[in-house]
Amino acid sequence: MSQSVQIPLFQGIDPADLERLLGCLGAARRRYRKGDVILAEGSPTTWVGVVLAGRVLMEKSDIFGGNTLLGSAGPGAVFAEAYACLPEEPLQISVTAAEETTVLFLQVGKVLAACPRQCPFHTALIRNLLAISAQKNLQLSRRILHTQSKSIRGRLLSYFSEQVKAAGGSRFTIPYTRQQLADYLGVDRSALSATLSKMQQEGLIRYRRNEFEVVQPGKMP
Repeated sequence: MSQSVQIPLFQGIDPADLERLLGCLGAARRRYRKGDVILAEGSPTTWVGVVLAGRVLMEKSDIFGGNTLLGSAGPGAVFAEAYACLPEEPLQISVTAAEETTVLFLQVGKVLAACPRQCPFHTALIRNLLAISAQKNLQLSRRILHTQSKSIRGRLLSYFSEQVKAAGGSRFTIPYTRQQLADYLGVDRSALSATLSKMQQEGLIRYRRNEFEVVQPGKMP
């Protein structure tokens, strides 16, 4: 599993030590098809998931059939770590495979517990997990900022502004379909599509599927 040392959770851990570490953590690899439920809302978990390939979606549903997309995770990303640390707390979200996906699961109890073998790289793993959790809190804060505007246009401008900064240029690719982007921003899909079309007609943006270009970045917030 040499490619996994590039995963942020395993940063600073030598490839030669990784297999031994995974054995200590009771690691298990699972594969999922598009649409498969990886973790179900309402169920507890004691496992931390690491995406090795593919992409997963974190979603929240309501009793009326509504769905809110909270985020997505691609190769190298970690998910469900907060719930795994609170095994009595049922998941308030569901995690599904957005495409064919491979996930590595780690038993969180073994991640946080003192290693009986006194592995020096176990400390690095815990430090990396804390850093990842902090980063995810920032991502959640960004989503809250994106949805503060009452208008769809305002929410799109906020989201696109972040993407431009992250890409370091005016062109970027988002990980969402139109419906998923609408769910993420908490708006109606048809209204979102209409707003995107209007912004393109105004010469503010160009887009094709999930590839975007901000033509007038000076108008970004």
